[in-house]
Amino acid sequence: MADKLWGGRFSEATDKLVEAFTSSIHVDRRLYAHDILGSQAHARTLAKAGVLTEAEAEKLCQGLDQVKAEIEAGDFTFDPALEDIHMHVESRLREVVGEVASRLHTGRSRNDQVATDIRLWMKDELAGVLGLLRDVRLALVYLAQGHLDCFMPGYTHLQRAQPVLAGHHFMAWYEMFTRDSRRMEGVLSRTDEMPLGSAALAGTTFPLDREYTAKLLGFSRVCANSMDAVSDRDFALEFTSTAAIAMIHLSRVSEEIVLWASREFAFLRLPDAFATGSSIMPQKKNPDVAELTRGKTGRVLGSFVALATLMKGLPLAYNRDMQEDKEPLFDAMGTLKSSLAVYARMLPNLELIPERTRAAALDGFLDATDLADYLAAKGMPFRDAHHVVGAAVSRAQALGRELHQLSLEGLRESSDLIGADVFAFLSLETMVNRRDTLGGTASRRVAEAIGKALEDLSAETD
Repeated sequence: MADKLWGGRFSEATDKLVEAFTSSIHVDRRLYAHDILGSQAHARTLAKAGVLTEAEAEKLCQGLDQVKAEIEAGDFTFDPALEDIHMHVESRLREVVGEVASRLHTGRSRNDQVATDIRLWMKDELAGVLGLLRDVRLALVYLAQGHLDCFMPGYTHLQRAQPVLAGHHFMAWYEMFTRDSRRMEGVLSRTDEMPLGSAALAGTTFPLDREYTAKLLGFSRVCANSMDAVSDRDFALEFTSTAAIAMIHLSRVSEEIVLWASREFAFLRLPDAFATGSSIMPQKKNPDVAELTRGKTGRVLGSFVALATLMKGLPLAYNRDMQEDKEPLFDAMGTLKSSLAVYARMLPNLELIPERTRAAALDGFLDATDLADYLAAKGMPFRDAHHVVGAAVSRAQALGRELHQLSLEGLRESSDLIGADVFAFLSLETMVNRRDTLGGTASRRVAEAIGKALEDLSAETD
């Protein structure tokens, strides 16, 4: 059995079942590079404080490089008896560089060590998430730009409501993911604090320059309170909650893609590369990417709930319960990134069917509100106009026609305020372009929104 690094207090060996139960190496081994990076920074900080010589620190750093190379080459042996990645690295380091490795943990605890590792890992991963969100947003802007003359129904209660530009709809999706990006930037900012140097909970008696360590590791600042530093997982909670919101947005988009790809809507054709077939029905083309994304949303929501439940009853400072933070965190990160990646590839290949969306926008009395607006502009109080048009809709339904299909005489049965100009007023182009307020569906406004989005996306890369 490998010697425990904490074994001096204990007189009998750990039960094998307890070793397996308490081991986290199957989960936290992915933190190896960040653990080694943190240890190298700690070694240099110890040298700066005079606890190690420069030669000893350099020897440790070179030894840690060797350990990292062994792990990446697949030549490293993992042993559940060593519990976690920190003990694995330290144990192997002693074999590589000798007794000086035993001095590396001076002024440090696994409590501040793991908190540092997770934050370093999170910073790297969040940079990737922000890049993927940008890819999705850029794909949506280009999709909107390509559909500035494509009309479709806008919906409320999943009932046809008013005509909009398809580009306006796609830009609504863009806004959702832009909010996700802003939230992720906030998560990254609050993750960018260094716990190392807090030791177990009270700080250390050694004169460690924590700001120097933070600079070595690329942190913007150090955690201000040692007890909070080792017990804080707000950054993980904030990420999983933000990831859950982003997945909810992907799920809502997925739901619309599933609906639009159905025969009942037939608004879009799915690209073959992002659909699958049936094992029994040869004609089927299933929106599996959208459906799976919709399903995976539950996993990320579950990760947030798991972390929130984990943390809700813990007293300060570190508790072993917190070992369970990594699986939901890692799973949420992986699920979000894979979902964003596949959507960034799929969105540019969606093919709307303009003749279908236009026909749908002309069916279902989507011009009713505009006829009420027309009467209100002629001087009729809007509430009266609403009632009058509602009655007109009932008459048109009885005739099996749309409002714009009625004759002028038929429309004038509703009000003698209606004139021949009403038909131009109720055209799709007019109805859409009259909604010319900031944020509206008028083509001019949608083009402005696209231009602004492209500027913002460009600035994010500067």
